[in-house]
Amino acid sequence: MKYKRVLLKLSGEALMGNKQYGIDPERLSEYAQDIKQIINLNVQVAIVIGGGNIFRGVAGASNGMDRVQGDHMGMLATVINGLALQSALEDCDIPTRLQTAIQINEVAEPFIRRKAMRHLEKNRVVIFGGGTGNPYFTTDSAAVLRAIEIEADVILKGTRVDGIYNSDPEKNTDAIKFDDISFDDVLKKGLKVMDSTAFTLSQENKLPIIVFDMNTRGNLLKVIKGEKIGTTVNL
Repeated sequence: MKYKRVLLKLSGEALMGNKQYGIDPERLSEYAQDIKQIINLNVQVAIVIGGGNIFRGVAGASNGMDRVQGDHMGMLATVINGLALQSALEDCDIPTRLQTAIQINEVAEPFIRRKAMRHLEKNRVVIFGGGTGNPYFTTDSAAVLRAIEIEADVILKGTRVDGIYNSDPEKNTDAIKFDDISFDDVLKKGLKVMDSTAFTLSQENKLPIIVFDMNTRGNLLKVIKGEKIGTTVNL
């Protein structure tokens, strides 16, 4: 396998499937089965998942809610999604641990770097919930931070789009896809890969990002094998 230890970043919206909100059990099951394929190849997998299918702090703030309060609600939403994904993975006989940046001892371990790395070495999937534990930071930032801390080889950003384009492919049929692109070119072209804090942190730590379509079955395995799927952002 091209990668030994990866951090998979999933959006909360991805869990909705074809629903308008919430969690689609079928989509969860598909993700769990795809993850099982690479676990069986002894790839170590950590996961950060968003909470946008349940609540977004930014959206709450735009409607008059206190931003800090809203972000804490968003952090709790990521824990709910983490528990749902944990259940789906364990239904596939995959050992998991859910660690959170905010302490919820009854349902998850607190995030401890050394413990997380030990779980990975034992081929347990580690799900990181609660973002960074701080308001004003997105789950993209949490994903990059955790990837650096656990010494991941790459960040795999699973989306509903099959890579990075020069414009929105869902709105512009003439949008051009990039197979490979540098961090500098992403910034020069103003492309939206991650928020600027997360992207800069990844660039400074020389941590490559692969953006790919997670909703196409088998794509995750292809990425792990080094096949040209999606778009790779590197130095």
